[in-house]
Amino acid sequence: MKIQVLGPLSAEVNGGSIVPTAGKPRQILALLALYPGRVMPVQTLMEEIWGTDLPQSALTTLQTYILQLRRRLGTAMGPGVPGSAKDVLATRHGGYLLQIPPDAVDVHAYETLVVGGQHAYEDGDDERAAEMLRKALGLWNGPALVDVRVGPILEIEVMRLEESRLVTVERRIDADLRLGRHVEVIAELTELIARHPQHEGLHSQAMVALYRSGRQATALDVYRRLRNRLIDELGVEPSPQLQRLHQAMLTVDPALDVVAGPRRGSTFDLYAA
Repeated sequence: MKIQVLGPLSAEVNGGSIVPTAGKPRQILALLALYPGRVMPVQTLMEEIWGTDLPQSALTTLQTYILQLRRRLGTAMGPGVPGSAKDVLATRHGGYLLQIPPDAVDVHAYETLVVGGQHAYEDGDDERAAEMLRKALGLWNGPALVDVRVGPILEIEVMRLEESRLVTVERRIDADLRLGRHVEVIAELTELIARHPQHEGLHSQAMVALYRSGRQATALDVYRRLRNRLIDELGVEPSPQLQRLHQAMLTVDPALDVVAGPRRGSTFDLYAA
């Protein structure tokens, strides 16, 4: 079985899809897929589907949804396969679980690559860090579970994944900047700061990329526009780190030059103290 949650929900067995068309069974499959090999309590599954206002038939209806998923799974598995749909979508005391290896789900492959990339970055191996983080991000095919109606449990999971994606993008750009790929990341950063207009880390990266590409005036304009937005919308000034980065650009601080090798944190963090 191969399951994808980093984008539209996809679950295939022997090349056949087992993703149901009905909304609530899709939610159950998505939630079980995020935790392969782990028992998902019945109460948690019911809360995901109905929230706190459970219908009287909640337990019976949940069991019906599980049966529907097993039927689709059994059809895709076909005859002559060792085990059965009940072995894959198994019942345990108080809940259900998908008995599949974690690497059958794309999110676990993604998280493994992210951890490896982060370690490489902290060790100063920027080339390997950028490669692994780029590979991790390449597993995404749109917003997580974009075609699944999310309840309170899945909503938290989707938010966590999307935040992880943004942090991974930011770290990968840090590695690229340390490798001197300033010009290459400018277009990407321009799009990112448009989508995240108050994100100081991304703005700092855009400033550095522009500055190192000989576009000091444009870099300073990025700061000016962010500062105006923060003051107008939140009533706050940019962080001290960003203010110091801005000042460093005004004074042409040599610390803004490319720095490769072991160093924790990002270019932004150079001005944290």
